[in-house]
Amino acid sequence: MASNVNPTVRRRRLGQELRRLRELKGMTAEEVAERLLVSQSKISRLENGRRSISQRDVRDLCGVYEVEDQRIVESLMQMAKDSRQQGWWHAFGDIPYSVYIGLETDAESLRVYEPQIITGLLQTRAYAEAIVQGGSPESTEQENDRRVEVRLRRQGRITADGEPLRLWVVLDEASLHRIVGSRQVMREQLEHVMELSQLPHITVQVLPFEVGAHAGINGQYSILEFADAADSSVVYIEGVTSDLYLEKPHDVQKYTVMYEHLRAQSLNVEQSRQLVERLAKDYAR
Repeated sequence: MASNVNPTVRRRRLGQELRRLRELKGMTAEEVAERLLVSQSKISRLENGRRSISQRDVRDLCGVYEVEDQRIVESLMQMAKDSRQQGWWHAFGDIPYSVYIGLETDAESLRVYEPQIITGLLQTRAYAEAIVQGGSPESTEQENDRRVEVRLRRQGRITADGEPLRLWVVLDEASLHRIVGSRQVMREQLEHVMELSQLPHITVQVLPFEVGAHAGINGQYSILEFADAADSSVVYIEGVTSDLYLEKPHDVQKYTVMYEHLRAQSLNVEQSRQLVERLAKDYAR
């Protein structure tokens, strides 16, 4: 069990190990909950890594699963301790999608389909400010500023030296035409997209209007993949009040196939750059 400073990923790995121990014991989550006098939902949240887990929780679960190897128990308890550390994003207060940030921080590659706006990792500050303010009209200026700073901090994953995040983005053409902020903001934003798309680890394609109905018609989603074989891929779907994380192989495979269809229906990389460049020039007039 390799050390990992990312608390979100550590919780996820710990939950997977606890699920494995439960299944080896042949017990259901409901049976475990009854033994520990807790709710079944708590056991499920601990196993899917969405809830922080204490060393006492680990000790109690290992007791139920009759884990005799003390080295395993101690290793799991250390993982629980490490998982309660805070990631860099916690310094910005209550971030609604903090679980996603933790996953993105540790991901090796990310595939995104964005139908409405330029995806967050490619946004300029001015564009991000306009998006955050427009999307959160009841939030305070301080809250919106904090969200913008988090978004810009996340972009370090695609500009990092060494092993940056491999990013593949499919943008619906609508996101290029929607004027966010002002025409100048849009010109600068599209020029920024063109600049980033020149990097070898970033691919941007545009899904044109002429395609009509397509595989992403149901909305935005992202697919995160990780270098460590112990970490399964995750499909992330952002919601207004809650987010959805899909990790079952069947679900991930279905969204992966959908993404391949989107890539095939989109303009190729060079055609996409030409369209973005043309629209950027139009905004400059």
